[in-house]
Formats: sequence, C-alpha cells, structure tokens
Amino acid sequence: MKINSLLAQQLDALLTDEHNNVANMANASALLMQELPDVSWTGFYTYVDDKNELILGPFQGKVACVHIKNGSGVCGTAFDKNETIRVENVNDFPGHIACDSNSKSEIVIPIEKDGIRFGVLDIDAPIFDRFSKEDQEMLEEFVKVFENHITIDN
Repeated sequence: MKINSLLAQQLDALLTDEHNNVANMANASALLMQELPDVSWTGFYTYVDDKNELILGPFQGKVACVHIKNGSGVCGTAFDKNETIRVENVNDFPGHIACDSNSKSEIVIPIEKDGIRFGVLDIDAPIFDRFSKEDQEMLEEFVKVFENHITIDN
C-alpha cells in the first residue's frame, strides 16, 4: 500500500511493531489531536457485537458518550451504513447525540479488517463545516493505515 499523506506516514511509523489495539488507538487519537487544527475531539468507538453497540475507546478531548447503539447518531449511522459521514452542522443531523455542546461539525470513518467490523474513528470540531472532501480523503487513508495495524482476535 502506497501511503500518500504525511499524517498517514506518521501513523504507520508510530504503529509499526505494536500489536496492542488499545495502545494503537491511543497513539492514533493523540497524533490526530496534535496535528489537526481546529478539532476538539479525536477518538475511537469499538463495536461490541453481542450488544450491537459502539463503546468508547481511547480518545483525546472532553468526556464523551460511552455507549452508542448501532444506527444512532453520526457514529452509529456511519458504522451501520459502513461509510464515512461528514457533517457540516451537527444540529442538522437527525438524531445527533450531543456529547459536547460545543461540537459544531463532525466526521466519522468506519473501520474494519478482513471483513470484520471493528468500529469507527470520530473527530469533532468547534466550528461549522470544518471537514473538507480533502480532509475526508486524508482521514480515510489514515484509517486504512490504522486497519493494517489492527489485531483481530478470532
């Protein structure tokens, strides 16, 4: 896999030879918080199959919602549809879950490896329309690199 963005290259170098998913999510969310301007929250939700919900994983930012039902809010909808959702104004998203009232825009990218659904990467911003199409492409590449470093327990 050819890695184009500097952020994805940094992530690949950071996660190489580390096989602990929690450690990798922690470092990935810290890298995003450090490198992305105008964001207020970066983190992961992992999927719990027997409960059909996403549960809070490592993140950077203010306290967050712990349980999100599959199909609920931006995170649950992106996971359910298995597609990136970029929201210019979270107040306009039907069923938006407001963990932080200062959040104005959001992007959520689903994560899977070898056909196994892992969870989502969630990033919030305190300004409207923070995430461009170019940001989406760069963050989707970031997630692809992250997926290469996930350890799936069968």
